[in-house]
Amino acid sequence: MERSATNVIGGLLEQRYRVGTLVARGGMSTVYRGVDTRLERPVAIKVMDPRFSADPQFVARFEREARAAAKLHHPGVVQVHDQGVDEDRVFLVMELVEGGTLRDLITERGKLDVPLALTVIEKILSPLAAAHRADLVHRDVKPENVLIGPGGTVKVADFGLVRAMSTVGVTSDTMILGTVAYLSPEQVTTGTTDARSDVYSAGVLLYEMLTGTPPYVGDNAISVAYRHVNDDVPPVPDVPAEVAELVRRATRKEPFLRPADADSFLSEVETARAMLGLATVDVPVPASAPSAAPTEEPTAHVPAPPSPAEQTLRVEPVRVGAGAPFAEPTVPVHRPNPLVPPSTGPQGTKAISRADLIMPPSEPMPAAPPPPARVRTKRPPKKKTPEQLHEEMRARSKRQFVTWISVVVVAAILVGLTSWWLAVGRVTKVPDLVGKELSTAIAMLDQASLKSTQGTENSDTVPAGQVIGTDPPAGTEATQGDHVRIVVSAGKPVVPQVNAGSEIAAAEREIASVGLKSQLNPVEDAFSDRVPKGKVVTLKPAPGTPVPIGSTVVIVLSKGSEPKPVPSVTGKTKDEAFAELSAAGFEPVEGPTEFSAAVDGGRVVRTDPPAGSNMPPNNRKVTVVLSADSVTVPHVEGKSVKEAKKILEEAGLKVDVQFNERDRARVVNQSIRAGERVPKDTKITLIAV
Repeated sequence: MERSATNVIGGLLEQRYRVGTLVARGGMSTVYRGVDTRLERPVAIKVMDPRFSADPQFVARFEREARAAAKLHHPGVVQVHDQGVDEDRVFLVMELVEGGTLRDLITERGKLDVPLALTVIEKILSPLAAAHRADLVHRDVKPENVLIGPGGTVKVADFGLVRAMSTVGVTSDTMILGTVAYLSPEQVTTGTTDARSDVYSAGVLLYEMLTGTPPYVGDNAISVAYRHVNDDVPPVPDVPAEVAELVRRATRKEPFLRPADADSFLSEVETARAMLGLATVDVPVPASAPSAAPTEEPTAHVPAPPSPAEQTLRVEPVRVGAGAPFAEPTVPVHRPNPLVPPSTGPQGTKAISRADLIMPPSEPMPAAPPPPARVRTKRPPKKKTPEQLHEEMRARSKRQFVTWISVVVVAAILVGLTSWWLAVGRVTKVPDLVGKELSTAIAMLDQASLKSTQGTENSDTVPAGQVIGTDPPAGTEATQGDHVRIVVSAGKPVVPQVNAGSEIAAAEREIASVGLKSQLNPVEDAFSDRVPKGKVVTLKPAPGTPVPIGSTVVIVLSKGSEPKPVPSVTGKTKDEAFAELSAAGFEPVEGPTEFSAAVDGGRVVRTDPPAGSNMPPNNRKVTVVLSADSVTVPHVEGKSVKEAKKILEEAGLKVDVQFNERDRARVVNQSIRAGERVPKDTKITLIAV
């Protein structure tokens, strides 16, 4: 017997977690507001539908989600506090995020402005980067899994589809798991996923935030999946070139041309925002989000079901160029009653086997044999008179004449109409579309009963989004229903983004992919402490810069760390000298002391190598030579021998008295003049009389 939602609400799981009002319902689980009675804190409780709790595969997803979230310690990840089983209820206890989802925000605003979209994608990429560093791939990045809480907090949820990077190969020969609107091409064609698959989904998410809709929509999931494989994501209109380039790079069909992981993509987003001078903004909580205050009624906000392309489901991998027919991969999902569980299985996640997708055509049932005709006894024909036979022949001849005349008239009409249709009626002219916006051009072709195909080309003169030309050209006569290729301007080509430290060949491929030429110029090479010698530092002009078609882009290579001269630290204390040398990138070591008449004791006399010497990057050691203890000779001439000896000995000098050594004798001369600096314990000879 199934358990209804009302049987769960108000219950106590494992004698600890009180289940409250319904928050949201998924295909295989339901999320409730709850309370941890032991710690007295609000929590979110995800309870698996009882119909699937006996299936080890579904239970494994719950356990995998708990383990994956537990491995990630990041403020942008919805934390899982506990996982358990109460009788036949399998459940997760998670952090409760009051607010709404990114889907609510996009639905409410239609599309997000550039500063807000960049802020949101940065807050999404940060926890994804933490997952990638932990060797995990999310595999289901979409607006429904991005929660927005008070104060602009953004958190990524639902790690139920997560896989370790070491095991992200095809998990089934016939199944793919994910949300079709955000699947990367390699997930569709081969089922393989890695960090770059999450980057593709994040790029599609950024496209949707900027435009209000995903790049591909369709009546069924398979049509959307084919477009991911065979089409390039359209350019984002009405945004800066740097932002459009971010979407283009993240959604490249070839994984090796995308940023390597979420961390790399995050760096590119931050760079683009800095180039545009845009500051981060506060992320608003959707006004349409359900209220955070608890209610007494056992109901809650249950969002409307997503379109087929936005559902998390399993479909057969699509082989490029395959022509096998596919059945409908999804079924309509109706808004469920929050208190009554659905009776038709999971609505959000759906598994479809190859046998369900490729069904042999059904053979028509053989028609039932007609009933046997009744046999009647033939009567002998009645003999007709010659007058009757003559009248019958006249009537038959008249009917044949009328029939043939009618056939001739109808045939003449049909021939005339066909001739007019072939000669005049189906002929139209290709309208002049040059300079028109794409939507206007398509509408004009529809009015001329012509079909359209689209292509893009860079142009130095025609703004992006306007028509450059058509094939066939304007004014050409065409038959209704013919295809006209519209060539749309992509504007000037934009210098691509190349990660610092990339190989030269990778940079050359990126530059060639946008129709530009690459060049190496040793004069432009630069020193870099971060990029190894011979690797790419940047491009000139800078990435994101629109340039004329066919322009040359210089690849700036690293010359390694720049040689630095040893700074002068003579006369400084040891601590001051060591701090200044360390700040300059050197490794100071203390050498033996030596006497210096010009430097006080304990201060730096010189360095080895000397100040101003250029040190190679692989040798940064500098020896610091300090001054030995020294004494400034005091003036003692004219003083008594006793007094002079006392002064000199207290200064650290030795005394030798000659001629008269009596204490009262007067000093008339000293061997070292007063004021000179000498090493400590130097002997001073006094002449006394």
